[in-house]
Amino acid sequence: MLDLLIEGAHVLHVSRDGAVRVLRDHDVAIQGDRISAVEPAGTIDTGHARQVIKAGGMVAMPGLINAHSHVPMVIFRGLAEDVSLEKWFNEYMWPLESNLQEEDVYWGMLLGLAEMIEAGVTSVADHYFHMEQAARAVEEAGTRAALGWAVFGDQGEMMLDRTAQFVERWQGAAGGRITTWLAPHAPYTCDDDFLRAAAQRAHALRVGIHIHAAETMEQTQASLAKRGLTPIQVLDETGVLERPTILAHAIGVTSTDIRLLADRPAGVAHAPKTYLKLAMGTAPVVALREAGVPVGLATDGAVSNNTLDVWESMRLMAMTQKQAQASPEVMAIAEVLHVATRGSAQVIGLADQIGAIEPGYLADLILVDMSGAHVQPLHSITASLVYATRASDVQTVVVDGKVIMRDRQL
Repeated sequence: MLDLLIEGAHVLHVSRDGAVRVLRDHDVAIQGDRISAVEPAGTIDTGHARQVIKAGGMVAMPGLINAHSHVPMVIFRGLAEDVSLEKWFNEYMWPLESNLQEEDVYWGMLLGLAEMIEAGVTSVADHYFHMEQAARAVEEAGTRAALGWAVFGDQGEMMLDRTAQFVERWQGAAGGRITTWLAPHAPYTCDDDFLRAAAQRAHALRVGIHIHAAETMEQTQASLAKRGLTPIQVLDETGVLERPTILAHAIGVTSTDIRLLADRPAGVAHAPKTYLKLAMGTAPVVALREAGVPVGLATDGAVSNNTLDVWESMRLMAMTQKQAQASPEVMAIAEVLHVATRGSAQVIGLADQIGAIEPGYLADLILVDMSGAHVQPLHSITASLVYATRASDVQTVVVDGKVIMRDRQL
């Protein structure tokens, strides 16, 4: 007996090698938390399913993955506008966050998760404070999350120990929907000894590290001037890059850095809307991918982005890379969809688990309504997904085989 059958959808299939095709009029069968079959419509007997969702005309695609965010920061949305990056940090974010309470994180996380579910985001790698409260919210919302408790070097190793305890306590929680990471803030806010301690704990706990690095080229140049090493080289020398690593931003990576990262278990979380808004530059996504470095899509926090909409990140990544390379032929549609699905899954450590609609994968998927005037005429489903689809086109969201939004009702 099947637990759920999605009937008659156009299924987006993204292969490991980057090929993308649409399987028109297919059924997706789900047993427990896994996809059990993807077959032409009518092949699977609907009488053998406990629940059937008729999806004729809709696109079934892997749930979107937000590879780096600070979700609870939604409570500060709109409070730091039209300011430089330096002022954004020093005059707005640090003062606001110095007054942050544990309960604020719980409510902010719930609000952000609701926003992301409505936009078809089924997984998020979050990097913030008081993460037990964020984990509670994830448990209740039904989504998937890779959670890291942000910590600064001046908080000392006792705080690092506390975050390690969070990692142990919540790893695999919520029926496996929660994974945990250590999350030192950045090389410029954590000294080498602190980074080494974080790497050693990550090794002992068998988890990865989620960290900001090379956020601007100016940051990289300052590091080179001060100590003759780029931020990426600092992470390598301190052992951080020996562990699976989510590198937030990596705008200021050099060609040497890219070659180094290609030999390490690291991936880059790319949040182009934040970079545009704060005039930070843009990461060399094309060069990173050509070198074999995994790249995933991200929103960053809502104070620098204003939304947690990964659809925006998707099309902005494509367009900013075309602009940066002075070529409309780079970041083709298939590449963009690969980054949004399998690439993002690899960055957050869940390759071969999520990011594809295939038998054996976790049943994290969304149904997208393609009937709106803004996508007509529908000459190309894949082009419409990248360049025309809106977050509000997402109708139904399934995580771990459970429907957590149906017909836009949470």
